[in-house]
Amino acid sequence: SAERRAQLERQRSILDLVADDVKRLSPGLGSTDRAKLTEYLESVRDIERRITVAEEQSGRELPSFERPAGIPTVFSDHVKLMFDLQVLAWQTDMTRMTTFMMGREQNTRSYKELGYSEAYHALSHHQYDPAKILKVQQIDLLHVKCLAYFINKLRNTADGDGTLLDHSMVVYGGALSDGNLHLYTNLPLLLVAGGTTGFRAGHVRYPSGTPMTNLLLTMLDKAGVPHVDRLGDSTGRLDVNIA
Repeated sequence: SAERRAQLERQRSILDLVADDVKRLSPGLGSTDRAKLTEYLESVRDIERRITVAEEQSGRELPSFERPAGIPTVFSDHVKLMFDLQVLAWQTDMTRMTTFMMGREQNTRSYKELGYSEAYHALSHHQYDPAKILKVQQIDLLHVKCLAYFINKLRNTADGDGTLLDHSMVVYGGALSDGNLHLYTNLPLLLVAGGTTGFRAGHVRYPSGTPMTNLLLTMLDKAGVPHVDRLGDSTGRLDVNIA
């Protein structure tokens, strides 16, 4: 706990370190850029506040454990915090590509916010037990709700002549279609893409055996990445106009 408090004092706020720079920059900005700067700084401050709360919570609940400080104990709080950081990174062009693993393989997390004590990986091997299947469905639903939070953040963040969502492609899915049997075929994938990307909205079922990498290869084309003819086991591009 003492080490965590000392760390908080050393790293209280990144905004405090750049306050003088902001004061010098603001008078020279137009009204639109000044509003964007204010929105960005408020977003950073909000994340800092939530990290501080998480650190204080960690210090109270686990005072004697050696572990990274500041990770929220509630899954959805942690995921939303990570999504907010990704939005800020895209908004400032620190990067335009991120990958985020919401649940790793052999995930031993238990979702106590849903009232479940069993680990997710054990539930995924449900042996067709209806009670376990229902729990897996509720956990998957929680994950999708967290994704919806991210998409809404992108939709509500201005970017050029539109929003971040207008200029983005987000793929959500997993490596298995059936965790109980470890099936890696017929994967259900969700692609959320802005209007400028050229993807057609709707549900698409591609022929059996179509590699997922065909989608990734097509996305590289849409992102303007040149000279990529093959990716992993890809066999070509997808026809994104199939209904």
